[in-house]
Amino acid sequence: MRKYIIILFLCSSVCVCQAEAASISGRAAQNAPAENGMEQDSLADRPGKDISYLDAIRFEDRNIAKDGRTVCLSMDIILDSTKIRTQHTVSLTPVMVSADGRMEQPFGTVIVDGRTRHKVFLRRDRLDGTQPQRDSALAIIQRKNRTEQEYVYVSEIPYSSWMLDGSIRIDECVKGCADCGEGESRKVLEDPVLPKFIPQWKTGRIEPEPEPIKRREESRIARLQFKWDRADIIPWWKDNRAVLDTVTASIALVKEKDYVEITGIYVGGYASPEGTWEYNRKLSQRRVGSFMEYISGHNDIDAGLIQGEWYGEDWAGFREALEKSSFPKKDKVIEIIDTYTEDRNQCERMMLKAITRQEYVWLLRNIYPYLRHCTYRVEYMVKNFDLEEARRTIYDRPQDLNLNEIYKVAGSYGKDTEEYAYAMAVAAEYYPDSPAVLNDRALQALETGDAASVVGTLEGKVTAGDESLTGKEAELLNTLGVAYARAGQYDRARDAFEAASATGNDDATHNLTQLLNVLDQL
Repeated sequence: MRKYIIILFLCSSVCVCQAEAASISGRAAQNAPAENGMEQDSLADRPGKDISYLDAIRFEDRNIAKDGRTVCLSMDIILDSTKIRTQHTVSLTPVMVSADGRMEQPFGTVIVDGRTRHKVFLRRDRLDGTQPQRDSALAIIQRKNRTEQEYVYVSEIPYSSWMLDGSIRIDECVKGCADCGEGESRKVLEDPVLPKFIPQWKTGRIEPEPEPIKRREESRIARLQFKWDRADIIPWWKDNRAVLDTVTASIALVKEKDYVEITGIYVGGYASPEGTWEYNRKLSQRRVGSFMEYISGHNDIDAGLIQGEWYGEDWAGFREALEKSSFPKKDKVIEIIDTYTEDRNQCERMMLKAITRQEYVWLLRNIYPYLRHCTYRVEYMVKNFDLEEARRTIYDRPQDLNLNEIYKVAGSYGKDTEEYAYAMAVAAEYYPDSPAVLNDRALQALETGDAASVVGTLEGKVTAGDESLTGKEAELLNTLGVAYARAGQYDRARDAFEAASATGNDDATHNLTQLLNVLDQL
């Protein structure tokens, strides 16, 4: 008996569907106007199986939000103006689509049935209960045409970062009797959704360090040639005349500046390694004395301003000269020099055993003469300059400016000028480790998008693990944190911002909040 009922029911359904399909072309039924006020085409005017109700359905009060690792879509589906044919079933599926259209993820589906189709499915469900697509739907609604009707839609999907700046699309599938397809349509509701968070990083400037008293020094090497076992200066010997003239000129260059006061000249002396360590130390002392007398007598310098120190044999200079030379056994001799550091007399004996007499003569002629030399360092104080004096001095003797004066010169020309760039280059040359210079160089690199060079410059200068950060170090650490963040090194950026923020740096506190928002979208 049950089999006869099922056969009779299906036959009647097919007959109704065929009757409606046969009469579609001659009927003038139309959907009500859509939300934009335009009158909709009648379903009869749509050719083939291109039937759609999307234009007559409104999706209002739309809201899409990220909550942790979930994206929730809520909206009201308004069916007031929608007239669904009795044998039609309409499936509405919102879909999250990536900005480039390559990725998508569907939300839950809502099914809207025409009156007859709804009854058919209800009967079928009672008979066999095999409707998995309908069973998985969020809701199954029977459309009551010519009545106000809406559905409050809420659905969630797992969050992925590709959803940022994406869009919501509604996929519609219209089916007729016996589940035959009548049409598929798509409609973009909103574009974009889940806007990608763009952090606004904050950085600050560091004021140059004050320098109330400007102390300067100039160090030079005087390659004076001394005869073997002699300490007296012979101007006409070898290249001594040119060396002595250079010494006089360099001291005069400092002396002639009316804004400079020489506070001391410091002379050092060295000897070559032949002979004993003790003897050569005394020999270097005598050479220093001779050089001090020469400077005082030929440069009108108070002898009380000149001080000397003697260092004996110049093994460091010997080693450096060997490395640059073509001496065949230089590696062996360098190994001996590095081994016998506590006893240089033993070092010399071991070296003489390792080389031939001819090789030793080569050293005496080509390297040892340059080890018998003196050094001198002129220390002086410089007065503070006003802006115009600083502008002139930065091209003449930039080393006499303090960092604050250099910055004032740069600022007086304006950031986009060649003079500004030159002044900042001078600051970087003479004050490379100043926090102000390091920070300005880093900020300039960040402006050009070169975060990697900022990390390379600032790493090692300041660390997030230092619990006694100064205000300037905290500012550097904040700049380093911005570079880390832009380079995608978020863990290091967080450490830097947290450490700088702990010192009271407001920019770092702001940047930490920005970073947390960035991390939330990953």
